[in-house]
Amino acid sequence: MTTENSPEVIPHYTPGAERLLAAASDLFYREGIHAVGVDTIAAAAGVTKKTLYDRFGSKEALAVAYLRGRDARWREYLEQELASESPGSVDRILAVFDISARWAVVNSNKGCSAINARAEMDDPSHPVAVEAIRQKKWMRDVFERLCREAGVADADRVADILMLLYEGGLVTVGMGTFADPFGAGRTAAASILKADSP
Repeated sequence: MTTENSPEVIPHYTPGAERLLAAASDLFYREGIHAVGVDTIAAAAGVTKKTLYDRFGSKEALAVAYLRGRDARWREYLEQELASESPGSVDRILAVFDISARWAVVNSNKGCSAINARAEMDDPSHPVAVEAIRQKKWMRDVFERLCREAGVADADRVADILMLLYEGGLVTVGMGTFADPFGAGRTAAASILKADSP
């Protein structure tokens, strides 16, 4: 389903651009977008700064491409995993928490890339902030779609609550505040869905 928060199509990159994006993605996630300079990215990718600017135009555009790439991998993983759940079921909604927990083990030892990137940007109209916000709105749309498919009463309101629980899990994973935050979120979500389901 396409919405106003749906992502743009990921372009086909040249091998040099792929190396740049892979190097930048690793560095941006580990060290932060502001902390990493174009010289460091170019050196890590084994290309010149000119190649970086030729392929992406700016560090800003490269940072947006990094966020879009991670988001594309997450969306693909999420949809593949959700496909094994019964359509229109509450279990399918709750599975998002389980899927996120599995994803986080391999991909999110420093928390959510979109949250981290947004935290670095003071200006909400900055392209990096815009992309991070879009990703979060898309995820909230997923919860609403799953709630509507499951016949949850007041799907819009419940989706907001589920998104808060989900985001809390992401932040808690990154901070290491307590074990199994997605499990805690899933338990709370199950109680909410039980109260709002037919």
